[in-house]
Amino acid sequence: MKDIIASFAEEVRSGRIEIYNEFSLQHEFGIFLRALFFDRKVQFERNVTFFGLAKDDFEKREIDIVIFDEKNLQNPDVAIELKLSCFSNGYVIIFADDHNFYDGKSDRIYGYFRNGKTLTGTITKPTGKCNTSATICGSYTIKWHPVIDKLRYALIEAQ
Repeated sequence: MKDIIASFAEEVRSGRIEIYNEFSLQHEFGIFLRALFFDRKVQFERNVTFFGLAKDDFEKREIDIVIFDEKNLQNPDVAIELKLSCFSNGYVIIFADDHNFYDGKSDRIYGYFRNGKTLTGTITKPTGKCNTSATICGSYTIKWHPVIDKLRYALIEAQ
């Protein structure tokens, strides 16, 4: 999947694909994936219950992009931007063109996205309902890759 993300970023860099908000990123990347995974289903915003999972077990119930074999729903291939998964692989893909997101001090919540700070353990939500948190299983270091001008992307592979 890392090579696929790099290829997608190259398409954006070259101007062959244009992304301008999260919606366009989701759909352009999904279209890109469909061309590669022609023997699989690539779908958007699939509810976890489609795969026989209990929705109450998930904070986010709709999976942005899923790749699966429709003959084997109990063993889906890939979930993208899923916080907790029974999938063999899960990915979070971030595109940012605001340098303040990927550059700066390593304190507070944005620190996890800057300067190689390790994302792990329990993270408390810093805004809104501050009594909520997420526990990150494993350790992840976010590395930003240049695309074009100020646009960067990061890929987190959760296993």
